[in-house]
Amino acid sequence: MKLTRHEDPLLASTGKSWENKAVFNPAAFKWRGNIHLVYRAQGEDGISRLGLVKLNSPTEVAERRPEPIFEPDPDSEYESMGVEDPRVTQIDNEYFMLYVAASKYPWLMQIPAHPREADWRVRVSLSKTSDFSSWSRYGVVISHIDSKDAAMFPEKIDENFCLLHRVLPHVRISVSTDGRRYKERGPVFGPREGMWDEVKVGVGAPPIKCPHGWILFYHGVDKNKVYRLGIALLDLHDPSLVIGRTAEPVLEPEASWEKQGRVNNVVFTCGAIEDDDNYWVYYGGADTVIGVANISKKEVWTWAKDELSKSRYHEFDQIGKVETEETEERRKLTPF
Repeated sequence: MKLTRHEDPLLASTGKSWENKAVFNPAAFKWRGNIHLVYRAQGEDGISRLGLVKLNSPTEVAERRPEPIFEPDPDSEYESMGVEDPRVTQIDNEYFMLYVAASKYPWLMQIPAHPREADWRVRVSLSKTSDFSSWSRYGVVISHIDSKDAAMFPEKIDENFCLLHRVLPHVRISVSTDGRRYKERGPVFGPREGMWDEVKVGVGAPPIKCPHGWILFYHGVDKNKVYRLGIALLDLHDPSLVIGRTAEPVLEPEASWEKQGRVNNVVFTCGAIEDDDNYWVYYGGADTVIGVANISKKEVWTWAKDELSKSRYHEFDQIGKVETEETEERRKLTPF
């Protein structure tokens, strides 16, 4: 099961100072009848800002906003290095955008006794809009720990807003009654030893509902720092349970613009779109340009149905173990 990439990048940097170094890691969503992308851009100052693109079709750009639609809040110490890697989810008529607020940890002392390079600080943050011009900014929503790669489910789970995010090295799940203050509910899955996602994993696009569960495109990293994409299937009613994960990546760096760039050997998604027959996955190539790839829904659903049929008890090790805890002996003892 593999994604088919569009041959050339869909979007590249321009001569504008805010996006003349790189455009990458776009959110994807439908708004006013068209696919739109909110993408991360970097320019001369190295600060990440967000731009907006409208598409005519999954592979054709119609309109590109000339200026950023979302910039770091100058009053937030958490956004001093930029706003990164947006994921957009529509719930009713509102669009919730989760993003990474990037900064560096402040020194403990005003004049450090032992000066050293400051560590990066990343926090999951939230903003909401209906028109992508005016924003209700809620700021950091998971404040106690470095966390990123956050995506919200497109509907409430057991009357709660629900999001996935990544605290190294695992994908975790959190819930909220109001959509702004989140409580941890623990790890969902993590790296798998000896596989393409053996070092760390992270959320890709927001989960997409299908008859057999929630489809989650995610990224994994190996010991050679190669970023690839795979699919996880989460339980439809309790998405903290993993039904299955692809044993092999569905997309890996192969094109020149995925293998060479500001960060080599990277495909990294923050958004996917569903149409009648396909899933369209939008991703950053080598942290430099934006690409798009697709896969038939039929193929993904066939895989998902098969995984569900093999996983009657949903007892996967939540830390990423390949085998299910369901043993042959337990099968024999179960009266159905």
